[in-house]
Amino acid sequence: MKMLSMRLLVVIMLVLLAIPSALAAGKQTAASKKANAAADEAMYRPVEYPNKDKKGPVVVVIPGEIKSSNATFTQKVTVNNIADFGELELGNDNYTVLERSDLGSMMQELQLAANMGDKDGLKKFRKGKFATTKWLIRFDVLKAEPVAAAKQGFDGGAIGSIISGLGTGKTWRGSHAAGTAVGSIETGESAGIWIVGMRYKVIDAETSEQVASAYKEGKMEMGTKHGSMLGFSSSSEAGVTLDTLVQRLVQDCVLDLDGKK
Repeated sequence: MKMLSMRLLVVIMLVLLAIPSALAAGKQTAASKKANAAADEAMYRPVEYPNKDKKGPVVVVIPGEIKSSNATFTQKVTVNNIADFGELELGNDNYTVLERSDLGSMMQELQLAANMGDKDGLKKFRKGKFATTKWLIRFDVLKAEPVAAAKQGFDGGAIGSIISGLGTGKTWRGSHAAGTAVGSIETGESAGIWIVGMRYKVIDAETSEQVASAYKEGKMEMGTKHGSMLGFSSSSEAGVTLDTLVQRLVQDCVLDLDGKK
């Protein structure tokens, strides 16, 4: 009987030792799934442009402006990022895109001439491979700001203290254990909404006249969740990143331009 009790005790101890590892493995799998789902949401999504088979004109994407002073946004997104997205999407839509890097130091002069409507200033660039350029295109971020935020959570510390204080005598240990368990519970979540607005401009590379312009807005939610109990914790973040939102706005703009070929 004593030997049986010892074996049973050993089995129980082994099971108790295995529980944390099993819980950790399950938590790791759940965390991996959440992380992969968030990554999938932020991945590049190609757009099928309706007029992709129709050859677009020769264009140069010139860096635009970011008129938002929000530090979080400007740390994540630059005018060159946006111009790179523009070149990528216009190329995907069968436009002939001339590389900005080929202009080198002349890019700033081209930007200035285009923005000032300087027809004579643009003439100096109409040579070589740039002689056939029809449009200069720029993408400007006119708005980038968080517009709403909310937080909620639960901290079991206060309730745990109350439960611990209820026990006396023989019931003290049970009440103390229950109070400790409840007191270790902590959960919370937060969500924030961003709105980003983008305008594109199409400028005639020969006359400096504005050919087309439109404004697009996109909304993004960023959220976090966390929780802990008896030493086990979990946390997750979800939402499209700011640069991904900007890229999708560029895609919306190019969809608009797709109908103007």
